[in-house]
Formats: sequence, C-alpha cells, structure tokens
Amino acid sequence: MRIVTDSKKIEEILGRGVDTIYPSREKLETALKSGRRLVIYYGIDPTASHLHLGHSTNLFLLEKFRELGHKIILLIGDFTAQIGDPTGKFTARKALTESQILENWKTYRKQAGKILDFRSKRNPVEMKRNSQWLSKLTMKEIGRLASKFTHGYMIKRSMFQERLRRKEEIYLHEFLYPLLQGYDSVAMDVDVEVGGTDQTFNMLVGRDLMKILKNKEKFVITTPLLVNPKTGRKLMSKTESFIALDLPQNEMYGKIMALPDEVIIDCFKLCTEFSLKKLGKIEEGLRQKSINPREAKAELAQEIVKIYYGAKKALLAEREFNKVFKEKKLPSRIPEILIKAKSLNILDLLIKTKLASSKAEAKRLLEQKGIKIDGKVQTDWKKVIEIKKDRVLQAGKRRFVKII
Repeated sequence: MRIVTDSKKIEEILGRGVDTIYPSREKLETALKSGRRLVIYYGIDPTASHLHLGHSTNLFLLEKFRELGHKIILLIGDFTAQIGDPTGKFTARKALTESQILENWKTYRKQAGKILDFRSKRNPVEMKRNSQWLSKLTMKEIGRLASKFTHGYMIKRSMFQERLRRKEEIYLHEFLYPLLQGYDSVAMDVDVEVGGTDQTFNMLVGRDLMKILKNKEKFVITTPLLVNPKTGRKLMSKTESFIALDLPQNEMYGKIMALPDEVIIDCFKLCTEFSLKKLGKIEEGLRQKSINPREAKAELAQEIVKIYYGAKKALLAEREFNKVFKEKKLPSRIPEILIKAKSLNILDLLIKTKLASSKAEAKRLLEQKGIKIDGKVQTDWKKVIEIKKDRVLQAGKRRFVKII
C-alpha cells in the first residue's frame, strides 16, 4: 500500500479540526512523512442509536488519513458501553444491557459510511468491537493492568475532582473505564488515536499503557467539541441533544437552521469540508454585518445536508424549509394518524398524535403557545377538539400531524 507523504496535504489535514496532538505535532508530522503505514483509530461507545454532527469531525479526519494510505479502524465500544464512561458526568452512568447496546450500534456502519469508505478495494476502513478482547480478559489480567496505575493518577480527572468537591460518590467500576479503553490501543497495536477533547484523559491512559506494555509511542489527536460560546454547553451529545447523521433531510436542514448564530463558523469548520478561504469571507461578512446570519446558516444547512443526501436532496430540503417558514405553508408531506373518536380533550389528542409524551408536556406546549390546530394557536388545555378528516395539528415550528 503506497503511503502519501506530501507535506502540504499533511499540513492541511492537521490544520483543520485538530485541537491538540500528544506528544507533539512535529513528531506526528515526522511519523506521517516517514512512509510507514500507521494504524489510526476512533472509538465510539454505542450509548445511543444515532451518530451526530459532533462525531463527523473525527470521521472526516479519519477519512483524510485513509486517503493518505493509513489503516483506519472505527471501534465500537460494545464492552466499555456496559461499564459507562464517566467523562463529563457528575453521577454514574446508567448501565446498558447487551441487547440495548447491540440495538444501538447496528446501523453505525451505514451512518459513518456517509463519510468513511468501508468499500474501498485498496484500503477499506475496518470496524471492530472491543468485546472481542475485553470480554476475554481474566481477573488476573485486569489486576495486572490496574497495577500499572495509582489511585492518585485516576483521581486527578476533573469530573472526579468535582464529585469530591460536591461530596458525591465515585464508583470503583468508573476507575476501570479509562483502563479498559486504554487497553483497546494495546489490543489493536495502534499508532494513533483520534477523539474529542473530552476524551483526552482516557486516550492518554492508552498512550501510557502502550509505553508500559509495548514500549511504543502512541500519538493522541484531540478534536474540538461543538460548544455554544455563549452558554459553554455542548451542542451535540448522544445522551442530551444532537443532530443525527441519519435524520431525514428536511428535518436535518430545519435543525441546522435552528442552531444559534454564534456557532455557524465552528459548524462550517468542524462538520463540513467547506473551503476555509470561502469561510473566511463569510466570517468577515458576519463580523461586518454585510452578511445576514440566516443566509450563512442556509449555506451551512445546504453544505451539511449535501454531505449525507447529495446536492439534489439538499436543494429540495431548502425549498421545503422556505415553503414552511418563509411562505407559511404546510409541508408537502405530513405524517397521518387515524383517530377513532368524534372528539377528544386537547391534552389527550396531543398524546394520541405523539406531539406530546405526557399531559404535563402538552400543558406546557399550550401555555407557551406552541400548539396550532388548522393554523390557529391553542392555549386552553380544557378544550374539547372535534375530530375531523384532514385536520392538521402542529407542535412547535417543525412537527405536524394530519388526522385521517
């Protein structure tokens, strides 16, 4: 397999979507220019059934390395997901069953395949599961691994320090998580691990294990998280809120348009391969207020939907969005639901149409003037609604249901 060692291409790859490189960018560049084929991986714990735009930053980086000729592994953390990564959590994660985990990751290959090339004849991306080796470790082997690290090393993690400050418990299995994730690097004998900045500690444990057990350097590349600069909160999280990579194109377009203006540039940089030169002009235009943020966001939505569905469907998604939000017309396609009743209390109707999951949520939507029936805002939660054919219910800006 021929390895591309072109300095300009390597600089371009490391100049976008990269936060920090351990031990240094210079040493990694030397390794990439050496002509040696590196084994590079990115791991995802299947704690939810959808990948999201936050994952795409790492997937783009992997694909660029694959194009240089390096061996790429997408690792499914089906074993570590049963333990639960304590990263960013101030309480222990809820344990997942094997069947839940299997259900969650069954479409990951298809979702990631929008960016990664699993079908390449010369250099396909490989998918592995860490249960293949972690489930076979004996207590003796786990004890041997644990003996390489001290309590003081592990307790330095920021979320553990925060729990101590709050006088909250830290469970023993949470110390095992970084140890087992670190062992993934040893089991696969990797050269490079890629992951978000929130995974830095876990990845560096793997780097230390590689030195201890294999006397080998492992590079760690951390990538920036999508964060709202005003609130400091993550935009994408499998367990909180996200824009999934397999969302229908119209919904994906609409959710991107609903993102806060202050994240437009970061989303361009981290979630697309949009020209940085063109992006610089957009950034300057936004700063000078010569470009409307809505226009920039529409271009962002076009760019992202195009990645996952192609240019034609991206254009259709834009037209559909403008039809609903600019022209105030109904969507071209509205989900239909059969209601066998002459009338229903509005709370019960919202639950039956799945526009609300509970009466409390339905009441909240009504109080916030978030419910329309046939285009008219509804606020009275005691109101009885006559069930008519083709009656259209709307919750928020994007959810519609037609009664049949």
